[in-house]
Amino acid sequence: MLKIDHTITPESLTARLDKMFELAGQKIASIEQTWDTTRGTPVFTIRGEYTSRGWTEWTQGFQFGCALLQFDATGDTRFLESGRHNTITHMAPHISHIGVHDHAFNNVSTYGNLLRLMLEGRIEENRREREFYELALKMTGAVQAARWTDIEGGLGFVYSFNGPHSLFADAIRTVRALTLSHQLGHLLMGEQDARINLLKRALQHCEATARYNVYFGTGRDTYDVRGRVAHETIFNATNGTYRCPSVQQGYSPFTTWTRGLAWILCGYPELIEYLATVDEAEFAELLPGIYPDRQSVLDRFIEVTEAVAEFYINNATPDGIVFWDSGAPGLAGMEGCLDRVSDPFNEFEPVDSSSAAISAQGFLRIGRFLEARGDRKAGRRYIQAGLTMAATLLEEPYLCLDPDHQGLLLHSVYHRPNGWDHVPEGRRVPCGESCMWGDYHLMELGVYVKRLADAAPYHKYYLDT
Repeated sequence: MLKIDHTITPESLTARLDKMFELAGQKIASIEQTWDTTRGTPVFTIRGEYTSRGWTEWTQGFQFGCALLQFDATGDTRFLESGRHNTITHMAPHISHIGVHDHAFNNVSTYGNLLRLMLEGRIEENRREREFYELALKMTGAVQAARWTDIEGGLGFVYSFNGPHSLFADAIRTVRALTLSHQLGHLLMGEQDARINLLKRALQHCEATARYNVYFGTGRDTYDVRGRVAHETIFNATNGTYRCPSVQQGYSPFTTWTRGLAWILCGYPELIEYLATVDEAEFAELLPGIYPDRQSVLDRFIEVTEAVAEFYINNATPDGIVFWDSGAPGLAGMEGCLDRVSDPFNEFEPVDSSSAAISAQGFLRIGRFLEARGDRKAGRRYIQAGLTMAATLLEEPYLCLDPDHQGLLLHSVYHRPNGWDHVPEGRRVPCGESCMWGDYHLMELGVYVKRLADAAPYHKYYLDT
């Protein structure tokens, strides 16, 4: 179980953040100098060198987004120019990509960061450039929203790359793209000029995910543990009825793949922050039978977030790291493994530091929101949980100090069932490697905490209204 350190502050992490960004700059430059774009997109490292993996192209936005976050944190314009140039040169196909559910990963991390930095005054205002970023974000949200399956109860979801029957937990961070497109005044035009509200579609997806991918300990099935997350939910795509839980990258449909939980834990708090700014009148016309007003939406999303947050706390090691799956079979041979500091070099099951990096930001965001609305006890607990995890990730053995290793965050896991993760010679389980989403989310967490420490503008994906 996570042992929450109540003494850590954002300011106390400043030196570690500075070191992390110093290392990040070196690694970003190394990847850019050595990466051959004809090889596809860098995904994860093998023996310290980034390699690709042809499954779906969902990590290129993280590659160029890292450069933009580096500029955000340090003001070094070399990384701004690199991130901006590569976004313009390489990211257009991701805007119109009709085959994946990953639009926000690619396009909010690039075009979204560029627009945010310009609106914050960090990049010089250029009307045509700003309109270019806005158009990209309008389009990516609409294209993503068109990848849609209607289900019973007036709901629906953005379906995964597996097809119209498949709802992934990951996609809860995809609906950011829909909300940004909506905020920019855009909508999806359907058959016979049907005008589809992108905020409504985002809410339908969020409620479907809450009902079917997240468990609340209410006896839904034999394995209904509060906060457990099913990576995938299967529906009958013909009539929209629920069929069963499933999994792609986890151990089983009845255990929790921890990165799937991490996307939930990070995605809902971000949406809570945005939805709290939406005019009350908008909600009356979206899903009145499910969410009659703004407060009902916020309460539901808080319920989801608190459930998965508590599951994370209970299934983490004292320093805040989780294993790749809560039910991984090797854990049976690791008695007391959740009662001692994480060991990424153990011989039974790999940990997944990327889950911790993603989740830490979620803890901080929900904690600040709860504290601001008057629930100081719960808010402070989650804030300190996030800071405890950040402190762990910003030091060895998770922060990579090796200048010859292109990864920043060590001991991540991509696809354990498929055997895609590198197992070093002489070992039985993967360790010592990095992934592009882990590096990006450590840097995004770093930017978030650094801004808190510096009393700088709050880091968020949506636009100020």
